[in-house]
Amino acid sequence: MSQPLDRDCFSGSEPLMTLGAALALLCARIRPVVGIERLPLEAALGRILAADIVAGFDVPGHDNAAVDGYAVYGEDLNPTGETRLPIAGRAAAGHPLAGLQARGTAVRIFTGAMMPAGLQAAPGPDTVAMQEECRIEEGTVVIPAGLERGRNRRRRGEDIRAGRKILEAGQRLRPQEIGLAAAAGQAVIPLRARLRVALFSTGDELAEPGQPLGAGTIHDSNRYVLGALLRQSGAAVGDLGILPDRPDAVRLALQVAARDHDLLLTSGGVSSGEEDHVKAALLSMGRLHVWRLAIKPGRPVALGQIDAADRAVPFIGLPGNPVAAMVTYLRIARPLILGLMGAKDLEPVRYRLPAAFALRKKRDRREFLRGWVETDGNGRQRLQRFEQESSAILTSMTAAAGLIEIAEDVTEVAPGDLLDFLPFAEMR
Repeated sequence: MSQPLDRDCFSGSEPLMTLGAALALLCARIRPVVGIERLPLEAALGRILAADIVAGFDVPGHDNAAVDGYAVYGEDLNPTGETRLPIAGRAAAGHPLAGLQARGTAVRIFTGAMMPAGLQAAPGPDTVAMQEECRIEEGTVVIPAGLERGRNRRRRGEDIRAGRKILEAGQRLRPQEIGLAAAAGQAVIPLRARLRVALFSTGDELAEPGQPLGAGTIHDSNRYVLGALLRQSGAAVGDLGILPDRPDAVRLALQVAARDHDLLLTSGGVSSGEEDHVKAALLSMGRLHVWRLAIKPGRPVALGQIDAADRAVPFIGLPGNPVAAMVTYLRIARPLILGLMGAKDLEPVRYRLPAAFALRKKRDRREFLRGWVETDGNGRQRLQRFEQESSAILTSMTAAAGLIEIAEDVTEVAPGDLLDFLPFAEMR
């Protein structure tokens, strides 16, 4: 049976595991479970590269002008006074000089145009005088003193050298990586397929948005939050909707979803209550390794595996409160999802900034505050927090720009203390 994760990957003898230990274990054991497909560059944004890309040629493929101006031989320049040279031709991008450039002449050249070749065996023109610094007099260009040899010329291969690895397998492609692949002549590239994730909610108290609410019911928001986060991470989402609080319905839904999905994800329903049927279903169909993480919010995070016909399908159960569900998705589920798709860089970008607030917290627990960066009257940036700490207040996540992460050994924060800030924009 194919195992996307080691059988004991999520086991731990300690009742509470630190986030750092959990992530280290996760990153050490995870491996890709999705295949490879070759797609055009237009379909590559946010996808994970499946193989290294090596340049087959230099970029640029020739010396060229960095500015509009006049191509000259550096040896022809007068170091102490003006230099006057006849204009012997014209070179534009895609339209090189027709012929060779003789010593003692200048060629009108435009940005990106190939530098002319010289008549002699020695290197040809090597310098470009900016047009703004020159003047034209009766078919000659007058260049002021002080132009250094080699200025305003881009050299062949200064961006990419033939044979160099320009993109590495496991990179998640941004617009700049896609542009680099295009510059290297790659029209179609190998990408990891999207992870197929089955997403569902459980609970008779849940109603779909748009439906009227009955007594004691609420609209299901977590499934929409998590669905959006999954798509943002590059996964393909299969929405199973809301499952009723019936053990047989939950078990059947998980069994069917495991046949054609790579991961199952839910929020709530994996505690030890009488109505938490997801946990019982998982135990009857595979394994559930519960991580009781030493974090706030989001201590109840469940990871396990469901045994399908020929493989074990990972399962992630996130807390039911919306803020806790988002926090644990970003810090636990997102690295797992990216790793299952072959990504190498699983940790979010963080910035170290001074706090604008005071706080006391428990030792041996990592805490996540909802916050943003503010600028004071002196132009200094500081971290400000959302005062309400309840993990049920989803509006706090819309007010925040990211998470403020406070380490386990910190028990008190004073204004000016440096803390880690994880912007939401960097956790896509």
